[in-house]
Amino acid sequence: MSAILPPSDRLWWKQPIDKVEWAWIAIAFVWGMIMFAMMIYWHVYGKQNLSNEAYKTTPEMFAAKAEKFIAENTVRTETDQNIPVVKVPAGGDGYLIARLWAWYPILELEKGQTYKIHLSSMDYNHGFSLQPVNINIQVIPGYEHVVKMTPTKEGTYAIVCNEYCGIGHHSMLGRIYVK
Repeated sequence: MSAILPPSDRLWWKQPIDKVEWAWIAIAFVWGMIMFAMMIYWHVYGKQNLSNEAYKTTPEMFAAKAEKFIAENTVRTETDQNIPVVKVPAGGDGYLIARLWAWYPILELEKGQTYKIHLSSMDYNHGFSLQPVNINIQVIPGYEHVVKMTPTKEGTYAIVCNEYCGIGHHSMLGRIYVK
């Protein structure tokens, strides 16, 4: 029999299935059931799931809340663009704006404290990727994403946009300081 020529027996699907094939079908089925059960287990007991919320908003409403937060909590400015560094009150809410090619402002958090970080986009879809801890969230205009974070290590964490947002996408970087 050849793969090029049609089968000599036209009713090939009526042939009995070999024991080896039944064994592999059984192994695949059992493995599929194990993985199905593990998905439920990982969802309930795994630590990879973010506890986040999302609310409908408008860019104007979110920008107003964020600007109020920035005005009340700015401790200094950094970079040649004078980006404000904002100390989020311990256990409080912090606001982070995604807009064309910038994360605004720079947040300063305390190690061991739990925060609610509010994210929203002013223009296009953006991706919030916190490195090196690898938290990934798609930030969509018109939605306010609230993510609970508890920093466990001090340091400077990079925020990278991982959703292509135009010609300046490569420069869309931000920072979170943990002290």
